[in-house]
Amino acid sequence: MSGHDVTSARVVVLEDGEAVAQKMAQWLLDQALAKTEGPFVVALSGGSTPKRLFKIMAEPAYASKFPWRRTHIFFGDDRHVPFTHEDSNYRMTDELLLEHVDLPAENAHPIPADGTAEQDAIWYQSALQDLYGSHHLTPGKPLFDVVMLGMGPDGHTASLFPRQPILQEKTKWVAACTPDNAPHDRVSLTYPAIHSSRNVVFLIEGAGKAEMLARVRSGDESLPASHITSEGEVVFLVDKAAAGELQNG
Repeated sequence: MSGHDVTSARVVVLEDGEAVAQKMAQWLLDQALAKTEGPFVVALSGGSTPKRLFKIMAEPAYASKFPWRRTHIFFGDDRHVPFTHEDSNYRMTDELLLEHVDLPAENAHPIPADGTAEQDAIWYQSALQDLYGSHHLTPGKPLFDVVMLGMGPDGHTASLFPRQPILQEKTKWVAACTPDNAPHDRVSLTYPAIHSSRNVVFLIEGAGKAEMLARVRSGDESLPASHITSEGEVVFLVDKAAAGELQNG
């Protein structure tokens, strides 16, 4: 498979979670401004670090520089709950970021939660295909400019949870997942969709992630995050606490 994986990824170690969020914000702005042809397409993630990132991006000094009008925002995954639910990634993103910037309403693409998780996964894949202009992913034509990911304590990323059929998905871009160790049905991008990217960026902070990060970096095949690849670059933006096991090992 072309591109990079977690074992060949670039690791950037920063002081703390605030530094990770600030670095990601500046890098995203640079990437968006550097792309002068076609839309800038991003898949966002939920979690604590993205909360701080979204607050930074919503600040007027930052938001005024970002090319929102040609940006399309998708989500790497979400819990299959109403948009008003406290566990909705979309709700968090909308409240902290989307309500405060000049993103056209039609350029925000939340994962729907009106039907079954399987039905809404099909709908979301169709929305991606409409923007991409094809029902088939073409090498050399990335679906996403940036896919932003986190990592759970069990080594999951997006909603690619251990032991679930979604991990074997080779053709669908989006699929449903019902984890056996976390609440809610989920809808998530699959490995093939994430691979069709110019950049995959993991945002990881805290000593509680250190051991898992070291295992992923070593290519531990039992962990879903270890199987992430990109046509372009895979980058880990991590704080010193999360990088502890890397430095020791």
